[in-house]
Amino acid sequence: MMLNAKNIETFYGDEKILDSVCLSVKKGFTGIIGPNGSGKTTLLKSVSRVLEPASGVVLLDGKDIYKMHAKDAAKDMAVVPQDTSVKFDFTVKEVVLMGRNPHLGRFEIEGTRDMEIAEDAMKLTNTLHLADRPITQISGGERQRVIIAKALTQEPMVLLLDEPTSHLDINYQSEILDLIKGLSKKMAVLAVFHDLNLAARYCDELVLLDKGGVSALGRPEDVITPKNIESAYGIEVVVKREPEGLSIHPRRKPIKPSKGRVHVICGAGTASFLMNALVNHGYMVSAGVLNENDTDRDAAKELNIDMVEEKPFSHITGEKHRQNLELIRHADFVVLTDIPFGRGNLRNLEAAAQAVKQGIPVVAIDECGIKERDFTGGRAAKLYNELKTKAQVAGNYMDVVELLEKKCGLK
Repeated sequence: MMLNAKNIETFYGDEKILDSVCLSVKKGFTGIIGPNGSGKTTLLKSVSRVLEPASGVVLLDGKDIYKMHAKDAAKDMAVVPQDTSVKFDFTVKEVVLMGRNPHLGRFEIEGTRDMEIAEDAMKLTNTLHLADRPITQISGGERQRVIIAKALTQEPMVLLLDEPTSHLDINYQSEILDLIKGLSKKMAVLAVFHDLNLAARYCDELVLLDKGGVSALGRPEDVITPKNIESAYGIEVVVKREPEGLSIHPRRKPIKPSKGRVHVICGAGTASFLMNALVNHGYMVSAGVLNENDTDRDAAKELNIDMVEEKPFSHITGEKHRQNLELIRHADFVVLTDIPFGRGNLRNLEAAAQAVKQGIPVVAIDECGIKERDFTGGRAAKLYNELKTKAQVAGNYMDVVELLEKKCGLK
């Protein structure tokens, strides 16, 4: 089974978001990448019956999905949205069984076969032990696996995912992507990525969107090139081939730091471009606390900046926290990126709050609200919202640079 989009044009009001986009997805793992506003999520919505294109056609096994009955489309195609929150206290088993709805009649209830399919999906996603737990009382990584299990219970041949790891603690990202990679051996998987390193490492093919059109498509090594990334993202990068796949890092320009020290509290690939932009604008940059398997750590290493590192999949220890606070103490500015917070890295948020108490200007990137990034039972949200009342808020990394330039009297 194949999913084909042909000459898709999609609008939000009078604004054209997608322009003549063509896409073919077959068995394997295909990723959609591109800068903010390039149309990644809109494309996923257009091929999943959420947002009908103004022109063009989306074909699922040769059939126009917008002419298919919703239940028929759901038997072959499942969607895992970016927001996987569930507001009611359904048990995990009840949520997973909802995936059988397309296969049931109007008043039909789940039978033995449906239960077996749901159980198999929970085994595959390592969620069977959670079956009787309320879904509102499990962690973010566990909930993500449950929603994937629900999608698998539909028995689809095409699986669509919108940034499946964007709100997850770094410790869960590899686990979720390993699972999806395994699934892609038996079905067609299409997923939106914001982290280029993760996309390059896991995907068989990539689609690079820029300004609503397809800028490049093909194997990761053909799509993720310095020329393509600079054209789409407006930033120079170094692309290296490593045993686990491609690695992408911002290229450091030979600029002597002259504008002060900026400490970046980051992780989960949220600061690679930011750190590069700060270095290239003449700031002395430091970062922490970063796990050794984090793509932000790799970017910081490539830029040769001071940072505090923690062991992979480890909680931030007291010693690493103190080292982080020491770098903050010498900083003129602190930037807190929109990282997901779990119990393992909550001390990074506490460090940002400490900077505020010390009178150090803090800029918080809040492109994604804290509610979607809080996996601490509300502790992170409470601390973050208190911090925001005394920090400046930026929408993205370029807004941060502009704010700092103004603070330095350069704009």
